[in-house]
Amino acid sequence: MGTSVSLAVYIVIEVLIALVSVLGNILVIWAVIVNQALRDTTFFFIVSLAVADIAVGALVIPLAIIISIGLETEFYSCLMVACIMLILTQSSILALLAIAVDRYLRVKIPTSYKSFVTARRAVVAITGCWVLSFIVGLVPMFGWNNISSLRKEQNSTFGEIIITCEFETVISMEYMVYFNFFVWVLPPLILMLIIYLEVFNLIQRQLNKKVSSSSKDPHKYYGKELKIAKSLALILLLFALSWLPLHTLNCITLFCQTCSTPMIITYIAIFLTHGNSAMNPIVYAFRIEKFRFTFLYIWKKYFCCKSGRELNRANTTNVERSCSKHVL
Repeated sequence: MGTSVSLAVYIVIEVLIALVSVLGNILVIWAVIVNQALRDTTFFFIVSLAVADIAVGALVIPLAIIISIGLETEFYSCLMVACIMLILTQSSILALLAIAVDRYLRVKIPTSYKSFVTARRAVVAITGCWVLSFIVGLVPMFGWNNISSLRKEQNSTFGEIIITCEFETVISMEYMVYFNFFVWVLPPLILMLIIYLEVFNLIQRQLNKKVSSSSKDPHKYYGKELKIAKSLALILLLFALSWLPLHTLNCITLFCQTCSTPMIITYIAIFLTHGNSAMNPIVYAFRIEKFRFTFLYIWKKYFCCKSGRELNRANTTNVERSCSKHVL
């Protein structure tokens, strides 16, 4: 009974995370469509991340729920479901890394940034991230999986293998730890740490230059740069908190086969990885003023009750004007 209750709670929380992730990231894309000021190369990366996070909410989480139920299915059908989850979660990680690199370039080469990071190069980078995500996620389909061990257990050399569809049943822990974590999760995390430390260093240098200049207002500049620094720190912190716990559990499973992990700990680790997709709109969009004003414009124009007196044409016009003023 306890297992059934915990499974039900898990499914409810996953559904809530999926709704927040899908709606929040749709709003991000909607804002880019509505506000022409948002259509530059920086926001190509943000839209790519939003698409990946929508896919996490719309596909990965429902598939994770299906796997948690433990349906009886053919091995490769279950494996494909698991690979789709790996592809989409990997695309989200690579999108985060692409945004980190883009943020670094904005600080490192502010004068030549627009000529260096063109729309064409941004599209190529985004396409490369998605292609790489498919390659990484589909590796188990090409042989790095658990079918050999399952055939030995069932004394079956050929034919279909019917299993209870669970992630660890079809996906090799060697793949998850040695290839997925040690190659495609941990290095991006370390790289982002290095990038953001360098960004902080560059920001501090610029701050010192501005502070020493009497012709500029150092307090205004300091407030702007401090806000950027806090956003970057929050991005890195959320990424680490979201992804490291689950991969740590995978390492424990691989290296300590006698160790048992409570199911509640596993559920929390999964929630964190999926919840990162729901948090990204807040981190990357809600902290940017022109996004906030565009969200307000969308809310007032499309959702607010127009029959009431609280919203009139003057208010809508003011919000629309505000959208055009707030350019990053």
